[in-house]
Amino acid sequence: MSPTGTFAGLVFLILAFYCGIDPLKHSAISEFPDFEAYAVEMPAWSQVPTERDTQNLLQKSEIKFLNQVQGPESIVFDPLGRGPYTGVADGRVLFWNGQSWTDFAYTSPNRSELCNPKPSPLSYLKNEHICGRPLGLRFDKKTGDLYIADAYFGLMKVGPEGGLATSLTSEAEGVPLRFTNDLDIDDKGNVYFTDSSANYQRRNFMQLVFSSENTGRVLKYNPTTKETTVLVRNLQFPNGLSLSKDGSFFVFCEGSIGRLSKYWLKGKKAGATEVLAILPGFPDNVRTTGKGDFWVAIHCRRSLYTHLCALYPKIRKFILKLPISGKIQFLLHIGGWPHAVVVKYSSEGKLLQILEDSQGKVVKAVSEVEEKDGKLWMGSVLVPSIAVYNLD
Repeated sequence: MSPTGTFAGLVFLILAFYCGIDPLKHSAISEFPDFEAYAVEMPAWSQVPTERDTQNLLQKSEIKFLNQVQGPESIVFDPLGRGPYTGVADGRVLFWNGQSWTDFAYTSPNRSELCNPKPSPLSYLKNEHICGRPLGLRFDKKTGDLYIADAYFGLMKVGPEGGLATSLTSEAEGVPLRFTNDLDIDDKGNVYFTDSSANYQRRNFMQLVFSSENTGRVLKYNPTTKETTVLVRNLQFPNGLSLSKDGSFFVFCEGSIGRLSKYWLKGKKAGATEVLAILPGFPDNVRTTGKGDFWVAIHCRRSLYTHLCALYPKIRKFILKLPISGKIQFLLHIGGWPHAVVVKYSSEGKLLQILEDSQGKVVKAVSEVEEKDGKLWMGSVLVPSIAVYNLD
């Protein structure tokens, strides 16, 4: 072997040894000794949509409420059209009364000075399990009650007057809800919701992304019997969920695979799950439009790097053991910089529209898209503002 080959081999052995023991605890998974990376059955690269918004139309969005809302994940309007309401990083649900933001509800009975204002949405992560973290929000149009998917306290509800939310369920089949994420309500009051992981909580969402473990579930809460049942299991980071306009099915996002799936509630296919669409990236929430289409918030576009890492978990774990911080690893995962993509699909899975800010100049990230009166209201757990895009 040549001297160059010998040197390269030696460097590789040293690097492999370092990654194996991680002596300085600099890696993104150093605090997770039982961390495992799992394979993801990614769609063929040829199946990934290639359409792009070459005009970067989301750059025409208006940034509203800068530094007034920290990490607004979900955005809703009440049955009277008032709002928006949004859940923020310190555990509160806020209401815009037309002039200012006011406290509407909160999910934790243990709020303290730990939940006081901080400089950025991610500053709240380490105390989220104390302060609560409201993610998905939905109003019951009949009662005016607000249903909340709190990442730590499970499925909750608060009346039209707001205040401290009450718990509806925090486990299913004896397994605690560890990362309650999103929800929707049918006309009978049944609540369908996602639990993203049985192992990782939201404050460790990056490790869940890196792991792609498959303990996620889609569940149903029956308000009459108070029972919680599992509808779909063994999912890799299930996220957003939304009922179809006619209530015959709901769609849910599979974060690790990057697809939109359909679960049939009525008809001959009731109880069956099928793929509705392969997405151009990795999704967060999904919301149904008045016409019955679906807006999907894409956390980031796919790249060849993420595609290969998903297919080969041993390589992914090796990279994660390098002395590279979780923040840098996350930036590698999303393509190098934050960017926003939202896509609209028909109920048959046809791609209807795509809007993006590929450079992240104006809209850096999107967790959810709510369409109202010709405008798209977009929030994100990663930013301290709401973006509004005019569709007209």
